[in-house]
Amino acid sequence: MEQTQPTATDRQLVAAGQRLTVKVPGTSANLGPGYDSLGLALSIYDTLTVETLTTGELEFELSGEGADTLPRDSSHLVVRAIDLALERLGFRHSGLRITADNVNPHGRGLGSSASAVVAAVTAANSLVPKEAQQDLDWILQLTSEMEGHPDNVAPAIFGGLALSWQDSEQYSSTRAEVAQSVVPVVAVPDYELSTETARGLLPASVGHHAAAMNSGRAALLIHALTTQPEFLLPGTEDYLHQSYRAEAMRPSADLIAALRTAGHAAVVSGAGPTVMVLANGPGEAATVAEFIEAFTAANTPNVGWRVMTLAVDVEGARVEVHRR
Repeated sequence: MEQTQPTATDRQLVAAGQRLTVKVPGTSANLGPGYDSLGLALSIYDTLTVETLTTGELEFELSGEGADTLPRDSSHLVVRAIDLALERLGFRHSGLRITADNVNPHGRGLGSSASAVVAAVTAANSLVPKEAQQDLDWILQLTSEMEGHPDNVAPAIFGGLALSWQDSEQYSSTRAEVAQSVVPVVAVPDYELSTETARGLLPASVGHHAAAMNSGRAALLIHALTTQPEFLLPGTEDYLHQSYRAEAMRPSADLIAALRTAGHAAVVSGAGPTVMVLANGPGEAATVAEFIEAFTAANTPNVGWRVMTLAVDVEGARVEVHRR
């Protein structure tokens, strides 16, 4: 006999009066040759505070990135992710007050949507009774399902360098410690590029030679990031995706080419158009920041750039429960 899924009213209500905050790092995926498999957590943070109510209403305060354009109703990605996570856990809410402070730029390749779903699912998991809460692997499965791949959500959850893979519908990830001398420098342009658009530019297949070349560079990149950062420049050489996307982000592609010619390990961050350099030490990071500012002023005067020297986040998503 076919079983029916429980309706919303059959699910348990989470306790009202709870309040918690989730802080989630931004991320950079791919890192050059690690397409859909490598991701790095960065010290740029979105903060989500969730309070359970008894009113049955949704109250949504939003500040920072996207405050002028994003919805403040049930269509918002955070609300949809909370509702889905609670449903999977067998619960529902009777009203929410959500406060989101977004620092991570949207549509720039720094994992803003991954940060949102990780924050929301982590919050939902923390709102249910302790005996119903799931582990981080459950959060990885659900957020990867929502995003379609784990390369951004994994470092947002676990911190550090995430090496992720997929077997059928099962997502897996392991974390590697990044050498302390590695300093990410990002140059964020004032134009956006959607992940869907960027993926649509990729060919359906690549040649065996390109695939072999890329696998060698990806292996070298992991060694460079964890043990010998002097190999970051050759380790970030990509043969799978960046060249196909170049015309959709020409100012970023030109900046990357100039940086790499100057000897710096520059890549497209995620699907772009943000440029990230993996510098070996603060000295190179300072040189890179100066190079970017000089190059963009001379060559891309119609594009505004925000240059940030960041750190590798080592904690991942963290939850603070506010006691009453």
